[in-house]
Amino acid sequence: MSLTKFIFPAMAALAISSCASKTDQATDAADFDYTVDRFADVEVLRYKVPDFENLTPQQRILVYYLTEAALTGRDILWDQNGKYNLAIRDLIENVYQNYDGDRDDADFKGLELYLKQIEFANGIHHHYSMDKFTPAFSRDFLMAQIEKLPADKKPENLEVILPVIFDPTVMSKRVNQAEGQDLILTSANNLYEGVNQAEVEAYYNARKDTTETEPISWGLNTRVVKENGQVKEQVYKAGGLYSEPITRIIDLLTKAQNYAENDTQKDVIGKLIEFYRTGDLKLFDAYSIAWVEDTDSQVDFINGFIESYGDPLGMTGAWESIVNFKNQEASHRTEVISGNAEWFENNSPVDPRFRKDKVKGVTAKVITAAILAGDSYPATPIGINLPNANWIRAAHGSKSVTLENITEAYDKAAQGNGFNEEFVIDKETSDLMDKYLFITDNLHTDLHECLGHASGRLLPGVDPDALKAHGSTLEEARADLFALYYLADPKLLELGLLDNPDAYKAEYYKYILNGLMTQLMRIEPGKDVEEAHMRNRQLIAAWAYENGKKDNVIEMVKKDGKTFIKINDYKKLRDLFGELLGEVQRIKSEGDYEAGRDLVETYAVKVDPNLHKEVLDRYAKLNIAPYKGFVNPVYTPVLDKDGNITDVTVSYTEDYLPQVLRYSRDYRTL
Repeated sequence: MSLTKFIFPAMAALAISSCASKTDQATDAADFDYTVDRFADVEVLRYKVPDFENLTPQQRILVYYLTEAALTGRDILWDQNGKYNLAIRDLIENVYQNYDGDRDDADFKGLELYLKQIEFANGIHHHYSMDKFTPAFSRDFLMAQIEKLPADKKPENLEVILPVIFDPTVMSKRVNQAEGQDLILTSANNLYEGVNQAEVEAYYNARKDTTETEPISWGLNTRVVKENGQVKEQVYKAGGLYSEPITRIIDLLTKAQNYAENDTQKDVIGKLIEFYRTGDLKLFDAYSIAWVEDTDSQVDFINGFIESYGDPLGMTGAWESIVNFKNQEASHRTEVISGNAEWFENNSPVDPRFRKDKVKGVTAKVITAAILAGDSYPATPIGINLPNANWIRAAHGSKSVTLENITEAYDKAAQGNGFNEEFVIDKETSDLMDKYLFITDNLHTDLHECLGHASGRLLPGVDPDALKAHGSTLEEARADLFALYYLADPKLLELGLLDNPDAYKAEYYKYILNGLMTQLMRIEPGKDVEEAHMRNRQLIAAWAYENGKKDNVIEMVKKDGKTFIKINDYKKLRDLFGELLGEVQRIKSEGDYEAGRDLVETYAVKVDPNLHKEVLDRYAKLNIAPYKGFVNPVYTPVLDKDGNITDVTVSYTEDYLPQVLRYSRDYRTL
């Protein structure tokens, strides 16, 4: 299983107050409109790219070509997410753009909503719950509009895609994680065809050699199919599956290479190009090593098949890209953390057998995101730690980044939304969160990414995929617990990262509140928790609540008929985090699938229906969108009289639907 290295903002929809003055906030709001659109359970925002103008023209052109390469991979993800996604996207976009009737008609409004939803999710299934969207327009309406389309816009396989759109029993779940079911046969993604879970597991088990010191990340860039009764892989590469978009990406990366900041960066891009040409995962490892060892370049990027949340077995990487450059001033914080990685590892509450003997090459920085693409668009992570391969991390280190212009956009958009008044137990706690939650939230992300994912080790011979479907949840829990444990450590005061020994309580309160209660606003009534990050947070909060009962560490109290979280002993809560961290690391280090499964199934999955209803009712009064995502800036090349690029400008005027429709038009490759 590919380790999951992305942390999504647990409180993206909540009030996270920054330390900026009210005057600064008012000025910022006047200068920049963060909110772009709101529909269903989603709010779409803008983000700034501060200091882009301070890059050199060469760096700006490098960013431009890298962003073009990023956007060019869009259709790959759509196709990975579902076999009929592109056909349905074409159909809905064509009907929407050719509609000449009453735009206030209920069916048209329903079609517009459906269009916005599938564009946000990169397919017909919700990006977080993985459930298929239910159209708020009729089949008759759609058929009538199809009849009006020009001949070249009418779908060829209408009899196939109509049930996919309208029948709730057809391809109902993109990624199914339900215990005891065949996770491949019951998942609607397009990563497997004609095979079941047992066949896929047997296929890869036969290929793995657990004695290898440099194991290949099997399945990362393949679609597994059955041909003539034999299980085979279709490899993502030039000349293979997704050849056209990959070939275009290679061309754009080659152009970017001409503007590389140094020979090291040029070599990194070259190794990625070779991987795309061949599909050879050993070359992907070579690229990953070169990428993690490039610590001097200011401009950086990820591009490829990376995170495996979209695969129920956690093997195949979803296509994604983020282009960024270093935030020089803010990176001091992460550099201090990574510079002390050895101390944190040595003082971890983990059995020394499962700690790293030597922490190598942990580098960290705060970055400014320049473009979000693929599986990082429109919804995006706020932190990244890569590479995923354990052996590369042990031998060559890892690179961690925090996307601070993204967290800033979340923060600005959430100000004054009434969350604290509705859910935080008292003014004292609310004031503490107002003062310290922005910095402790960022520190939590830094610690999670810089050190949490980089900590610990597998015992010799343990299969990295041993935890199977629960691996993503447990890996995120391990990194979160590491961050939570150290947020309360005096070492952060000593390093000058916090100025108040009680500051960590803001993050502790938010985390427990979110894990036990407020993240439930993302779940439909009667459903279980399914997404890996949400399972991780509930696992930690519920385990701490249950195991702290004897000491009354956490209470759920009633005030005016409402449930509130009350933390009575923050120091004992930290001890509980340390205890659970030790057990999760043991499970991972030993590959103890049974213990990992029991931990997840006991604490991370089930929902109290009465508490769930209460949370949904209270949230409804606030009108806060549970999910947020972004539109990208627009980069425009400046050309000389001969058509050569001499510079690049950035603008922030494009709205949500115009942007995604332009992407479908200009970056169509499949």
